[in-house]
Amino acid sequence: MNRLLGTFAAAALLATIVQPALAQKGRPLPERHVAGRVLVQPRAGLSPAELDKLVKPHGGKSKKIMKGIKVHVIELPPQANAVAVAEALSKNKHVKFAEVDGVVDPSLYPNDPRYPYAWHLPKIGAPEAWDRALGDGVTIAILDTGVDATHEDFAGRIVAGWNFYDNNNDTSDIGGHGTAVAGSAAAAGNNAIGVASVGMNARIMPIRITDASGYGFYSMIADGIVFAADNGAKVANISFLGVSNSATVEAAAQYMRSKGGVVVTSGGNTAALRTEPVSSAITVVAATDSADAKASFSSWGDYIDIAAPGVSIWTTTKGGGYGGFSGTSAASPVVAGAYALLMSAKPGLAPAALDDLLFSTALDLGTAGKDPEFGAGRVNVAAAMQQALGSPPPSDTQAPQVAIITPGNGQTASGLVAVDVMADDNLGVTKVELYAKSILVASDTGTPYAFTLDTSPYPDGPLALQAKAYDAAGNVGASSTVTVTVANDTVPPTVQITNPSNGATVSGTVNISVAASDDKKVSRIVLKIDGKEVMNAYGSSLSYSWSVPSSTSTDTTTKGGKGKGGGGKNGDSTTTSTGGGKGKKSTSTATTGSSNINAEAFDAAGNSKSTTVTVYY
Repeated sequence: MNRLLGTFAAAALLATIVQPALAQKGRPLPERHVAGRVLVQPRAGLSPAELDKLVKPHGGKSKKIMKGIKVHVIELPPQANAVAVAEALSKNKHVKFAEVDGVVDPSLYPNDPRYPYAWHLPKIGAPEAWDRALGDGVTIAILDTGVDATHEDFAGRIVAGWNFYDNNNDTSDIGGHGTAVAGSAAAAGNNAIGVASVGMNARIMPIRITDASGYGFYSMIADGIVFAADNGAKVANISFLGVSNSATVEAAAQYMRSKGGVVVTSGGNTAALRTEPVSSAITVVAATDSADAKASFSSWGDYIDIAAPGVSIWTTTKGGGYGGFSGTSAASPVVAGAYALLMSAKPGLAPAALDDLLFSTALDLGTAGKDPEFGAGRVNVAAAMQQALGSPPPSDTQAPQVAIITPGNGQTASGLVAVDVMADDNLGVTKVELYAKSILVASDTGTPYAFTLDTSPYPDGPLALQAKAYDAAGNVGASSTVTVTVANDTVPPTVQITNPSNGATVSGTVNISVAASDDKKVSRIVLKIDGKEVMNAYGSSLSYSWSVPSSTSTDTTTKGGKGKGGGGKNGDSTTTSTGGGKGKKSTSTATTGSSNINAEAFDAAGNSKSTTVTVYY
């Protein structure tokens, strides 16, 4: 399969520095991105053909659809401005998001090989947690530079992963960062060799998402998360800076949560305030030192969820050795390991419940409550484990709440229609489905739940829409039905009165015949005579027997009889004339009535056309 320009071999050369003031739907632009590539997630239900119409004016073409999250990798011509194209596409109502393919740095801080023991494990209460669970049965996906699978501390616990850079199964570590991260999360414990880790018995799934220089890409990270979710991993760790900036990665993380898994990432080592968006699906980790102070290099901001030890963490190194590892890259896998322990101890806990366990039991540091430096506080896996096992397994019988927000009931719909759905649940929504006439249209696993309904396959007229929301326990909530009126047809029917003809003289009983046709379907014909409706027929023809009214007029004329008359003589001054005789009366009858016959034809969209003939009698 030709994946993302065939391979990403030239990806590092394509990466360019961008410093515009624009943001992608409220998300800061990455400092670098891959030139000529945009990641687009259309609303659920928008066909690939319709998306092609959206990107064609920009010279773009969909080269790949990311499995699970339906994000399209759009390649642009060399002269295209990827930032401008992403911004333009993001404004289209049928696009959930569009963003450039960002390049992210590993959140690594210089190693400190002088710290020879794992101080962080007792600090977070790992030994107490190990009394209850060791991470058995849980797979942690390490999305990174690869993993040295030959390391003795990973023996027997590496499961098959994937290399998304070279598109093959070679997941060997090209830089060492991934091996150090894997050791922080799941190096074997109690085996008399090397180091121990939080999730010491968890399995490791290596997924390479970087180029040869160690830089990762939004597109490959999202692919890696979906791969992990589809292949049994329950925790995905991404120790890279700026991951939570990406809408594509956020969508993949939501997909992971829909399958009961969690995604953890590092908060960054910029030693500065960052304005990354607060993620609803990714746990972002800051770093602390052995004194529970914020690590000097650790970034901070409202996006930080929790903190964990990240200074001089003794871990595995590429080539079979061990060494100190510092950075939020080290802190993130500590939290990933903590998630694995809780999952191992209490399988089936929903991601929201796992979050609550870790956040509510964290040691509050800094400003009381959640704060930008430590989030909920420094992770305390012992307290989280105690709380998890000290209560009975939750019995979730509460169905999600779901409602169709737009379109409104009774609204006219034509062409492509944007459908927005609200869904909420006490433990989290895993999936929302949209139905039209009780038939599934599309499903969406990530908020906001947004669909595109193509109304062209449906006949004009009423169309019932309903949404269903699912949670991890299998509870299903259904929305109230919203009925829209499909009106794609703008062409009116044709109609003809075939009998009688215009101007005809009629009498007695006349059969009125009407024929109509339409490019879709004639729904009804209305017949009126002199403005009064006499018949309403459903279909494309009408026949009506009409009794012609009797309408006559009588004309009476009287003629005078013959008479005699006389006149005076010539020269007389007077003249006398007399006429007389019997009169004769005559009567005649003539036709003088008329009627207007009108027929009007309607189609299902409400378009109509009428015709009228006039007859005489």
